[in-house]
Amino acid sequence: MGYQAAVITVSDKGSRGERADTSGPAVRRMLEEDGWQVGHTDIVPDEPEEIRARLIFCADELHMNLVVTTGGTGFSRRDNTPEATMAVVDRAVPGIPEAMRARSLSVTPLGMLSRAAAGLRGDCLIINLPGSEKAARECLEAVLPALKHAMNMIKGEGH
Repeated sequence: MGYQAAVITVSDKGSRGERADTSGPAVRRMLEEDGWQVGHTDIVPDEPEEIRARLIFCADELHMNLVVTTGGTGFSRRDNTPEATMAVVDRAVPGIPEAMRARSLSVTPLGMLSRAAAGLRGDCLIINLPGSEKAARECLEAVLPALKHAMNMIKGEGH
């Protein structure tokens, strides 16, 4: 059985149709190429309530195994994704954003500025990626090899 994933882009301009979303589709392609079934995609504004609601919907209603967000991880006052994520998870998974930042730092010193978070809501793993397509791809590449093993661990199928 394949694992189900959702990709949510967090962007004020993208949600209003003022900017084309390239990071969400790039992340979707990477997941699908790795064998994930992407069953839901969306674009939401940088509003904490909307981000939290969409994460809860994907985890609790759609029963996604994985929810990947892009955007909202920087220093702007409108960057709310990590806080929204941490408000809905039961347990933090700090190693995932640590690995992503390490990968980003190997490319640019600006990688240390990411505030991305990751955590578990029930049996759903939620991971924040940066909004830039290039950075989102680099960060996902850093953690993608471990995600199916993470799913097996969540399901109690091995460590």
